[in-house]
Amino acid sequence: MRALPLALPLAILAPAALAEVPKVAADITPVHGLVARVMDGVGSPDLVIRHGASPHEYSLRPSEAAALERADIVFWVGEALTPWLEGSIGTLAGEARSIALLEVPGTISLPFREGATFEAQGHGEDDHGHEAHEDEAHDVHAHDVPGHDDHDHDHEGTDPHAWLDPENAKVWLDVIAAELSAVDPANATAYAANAAAARSEIDTAESEVAATVAPLREAGFVVFHDAYQYFENRFDLAAAGAITLSDATSPSPARIAEVRDAVADFGVACVFSEPQFDPGLVAAVAEGSGAQTAVIDPLGTEIAPGPGFYPALLRDLAARMAACL
Repeated sequence: MRALPLALPLAILAPAALAEVPKVAADITPVHGLVARVMDGVGSPDLVIRHGASPHEYSLRPSEAAALERADIVFWVGEALTPWLEGSIGTLAGEARSIALLEVPGTISLPFREGATFEAQGHGEDDHGHEAHEDEAHDVHAHDVPGHDDHDHDHEGTDPHAWLDPENAKVWLDVIAAELSAVDPANATAYAANAAAARSEIDTAESEVAATVAPLREAGFVVFHDAYQYFENRFDLAAAGAITLSDATSPSPARIAEVRDAVADFGVACVFSEPQFDPGLVAAVAEGSGAQTAVIDPLGTEIAPGPGFYPALLRDLAARMAACL
């Protein structure tokens, strides 16, 4: 009987000790980084789409499908970025909470730009004061088939690359913390504290990035595909054009010629490529113009995934752009 007082506290503490942290899946590395930061010290999310892979067209590996299958919560950008993922979430993670971040109230959303060049499309009209289009349809009509010529296709709907606006990332941190807390109230204080710390870290990175990219405001540049509009909007930059509409399409000869003309006409200083795609297209556009070339990446392929990923992505993108001058 004397052993009973020792056994009782152990029995009382057992449920708390055995309480499980939610199993969480995130679609792309930038979203995974935000979730990992909010969960820091509590648990770690699974990454669904392999680090550095294009999210537009992707086939899940068995381990990635398993991550969805065991998830209690799935955070993803939304159907506009990964139309194929919605079905996978429904099939594999049907019981999980599914949060499409593009649909979160307060998210800044921008429509796709049209054409190969952007110089007349209203950049700088509002001091970054875009309001979230909560009633706007956040879907894109079927992405073009990989490798298909983009010349005659409309690129309509919401531009899904919204993670490249740090203000969106800060909005999403609060949503991530709230969703985690709803499933795991025991760790709600930790989630809220981590989200607050992450917002402060992003504020610091945002200030540094603004200073780093300031010279680009006077120097034209062309991007490989139109993924950087949110970054441009936040930091008062303006791409002269994009070689291709998306990383799931190949540009037509007419589009390449149009962008090449823009490089010459607007005195473009830099043409940016991406690590996953044909550098020959960038060389063709920059040839004979005197423009420099550099590699940038909206997914931060060379940055290690984890809690520090998102501020590192902002700094890396800014540094690579500025180094091209």
